[in-house]
Amino acid sequence: LWRFGYSARLLKTNHFRTAASNTSFPAVWILLAQYSGRIPGRFVVVKKNSFFTMPETVEDKANLELYLPHPEVRGMTLLNREAFKRTVVVPILKVKKETVNTLLKSLKHTVLQRPGLKRVVEDPEDEDSRLVILDPHKIPEFSLGESEQEVLKQLNVCPEVSKYNLELTYENFKSEEILRAVLPEGQEVTSGFSRVGHIAHLNLRDHQLPYRYLIGQVIIDKNPGITCVVNKTSIIDSTYRNFQMEVLAGESNLVTKVKENNIAYELDFSKVYWNPRLSTEHGRIVELLKPGDVLFDVFAGIGPFAIPAAKKKCHVFANDLNPESYSWLLHNCKLNKVDSKIKAFNMDGRDFLLGPVREELSKELPLLKEEQKTSFHIVMNLPALAIGFLDVFRHLLVGEPCSNAGLPTVHCYGFSKHDDPAKDIQERAEASLGTSLDGRCSTYLVRNVAPNKEMLCISFQIPVDVLYKRPCP
Repeated sequence: LWRFGYSARLLKTNHFRTAASNTSFPAVWILLAQYSGRIPGRFVVVKKNSFFTMPETVEDKANLELYLPHPEVRGMTLLNREAFKRTVVVPILKVKKETVNTLLKSLKHTVLQRPGLKRVVEDPEDEDSRLVILDPHKIPEFSLGESEQEVLKQLNVCPEVSKYNLELTYENFKSEEILRAVLPEGQEVTSGFSRVGHIAHLNLRDHQLPYRYLIGQVIIDKNPGITCVVNKTSIIDSTYRNFQMEVLAGESNLVTKVKENNIAYELDFSKVYWNPRLSTEHGRIVELLKPGDVLFDVFAGIGPFAIPAAKKKCHVFANDLNPESYSWLLHNCKLNKVDSKIKAFNMDGRDFLLGPVREELSKELPLLKEEQKTSFHIVMNLPALAIGFLDVFRHLLVGEPCSNAGLPTVHCYGFSKHDDPAKDIQERAEASLGTSLDGRCSTYLVRNVAPNKEMLCISFQIPVDVLYKRPCP
């Protein structure tokens, strides 16, 4: 999931719950991987039910029960690590020191495989021996099977299985096990988040809010490098694309550094928009560009399209209405040494299209010749509103194009809750442009935002009869 820029959120919706009612926790992650899948290809039409799947690794249900934290932690809202201590009885074999490694290899499916727990411990009664802990679910009634006894016979190890009191502490439990033990039974558990540098970003549900400070601390404890956990407390503002958040645990420093597609960015996460799930999409669009192409980034944010395009030796015009985004855009241009290759603007998107974009196209398009390879691309990544801006292209320019090959290509993003999201996005784009795009556009599924809500990108060359207003004869 991280490879494709997704956060690992556990959303046990009714749809998931039916399918996962008899599965262990990892099986739900498999369903998540299917529902969060991405359709491969540079330009593809959206097809519902086309998903990636992950290899199934279902943990034994009894194993989950054995390693549950102490029952008394249920309902805890402030983290008390000492309360998670408990002792479980496990089977062990007494083995000579020099035989331990051979036995571990020979009985690798029988010895304890629990991450974070030692499989071999000191023998308090014999310094020349060691105690090898076995998996209690592979050794029913503390009795070895015939195949295991044969192995021990060959190694000259006594097959007698003893009982050992194994102490488990807070450190031995995984974050999802801790949260499942604390939250009320039957309620969904949040152990996933979006990572932005040292910040973990959560979107907690209402029933999880009483436990939010505990959840935040558990995430810091179990994820090295995370020093701040925040929870979104409002929807994204459609004007500046930022949202209110509450610091749940750790330091309150929200200025962070991230790296995406080998490019470093710095930002104040509380004041600008940044979504790590979009790294693959940023890379996909930049891959379409060639050195010498022109990119107009209408809603540029801090520069995830603009800066890699400039590094690719494209001519870039980047704009964002949010003064904070504009400031961090300038900062990141200097950070990546492309400030001389990017013209940055702090304008409304519509004004940017009617001003600098129209001016540049009016100047450059008449100079293009058929044999020239320069392409013009306009990226409009404001999925809540961008399609409504497409009407700006109606008669944006006056005259006749010298070359239809030079007509700008638009990459416009939108959300859809429609049963056929590709058709929905195309029809809305056609309504804004005032023309049909049949056979002249492609639609790409970017990501699943929420149940029954998709984010898509529609790409098309602006039709000549839309872009140009012919002078009266």
